[in-house]
Amino acid sequence: MKLNRRQFILKLVLGSFSFVVLDAFWLETNFIEWTEHDISESESNKIKAIHLTDLHLHSIKSVHKSIAERINQERPDVIFFTGDSVERNKNLPVLEDFLNLINAHIPKIAILGNKESSGRIDLHKLKDVYVNRNGILLVNEPYLLKTKNRKINIVGLDDLVHGHPDFRKTTEVIDKSLPTIILNHCPAYREQIDHISVELEIKPKLILSGHTHGGQVTFFGKPIFTPLGSGEYVKGWYNNQISKMYVSKGIGTTYFPIRFGARAEASIFYI
Repeated sequence: MKLNRRQFILKLVLGSFSFVVLDAFWLETNFIEWTEHDISESESNKIKAIHLTDLHLHSIKSVHKSIAERINQERPDVIFFTGDSVERNKNLPVLEDFLNLINAHIPKIAILGNKESSGRIDLHKLKDVYVNRNGILLVNEPYLLKTKNRKINIVGLDDLVHGHPDFRKTTEVIDKSLPTIILNHCPAYREQIDHISVELEIKPKLILSGHTHGGQVTFFGKPIFTPLGSGEYVKGWYNNQISKMYVSKGIGTTYFPIRFGARAEASIFYI
């Protein structure tokens, strides 16, 4: 049947709208963009780390199973969780189920996000969830990662929005001669990290953040909204003479279960 101009335009509009809805509610939330970044300084003995953030777990879905499957295939030396894994205490068993999908031999290092803080997550229970699955929860604490005959400082900071990150106190006892990786949920705190790093003569190797969801809904690359604690950061690399920071778009969603122009992301780093 031959379409007139009005019918053609109507079908085009409806088709475009259907694609946008499909993309926002399904494609960008359920198909993970795996990004890879090599910041190592040698061709050998690299540490492979996977960065996950903003899981916002409510139930285990196929996307979470696919993430765990990819992690087990990659066999990283460590997994970094940079906050907002769960929002309520009732979701802690879901986090347990997700971690149980991942090879128990892989070390896991986690920090808090604003949702764990605002949701009043029981920190003792949350710590137990990680500890019982070869993990550790850091709240303004350093951790010395030892793997592949190498040592790296891991600095885990508290959330900026509802907590009290203290980079100065957390780095008091670290060996400044070692590479330092900073887990920092809200990227806006990066300015304080840089300022204190200069004062204390610390050269951060990498700052890993999340929180922004990459804007979650963007048009022409511009987010409609980013949450308090984002600062001027949205997604990707932000480098200066002091530090390199990567802001991940994260896995889950908040407020509305949609993404547009901000596909869910997990990252692999070679350090």
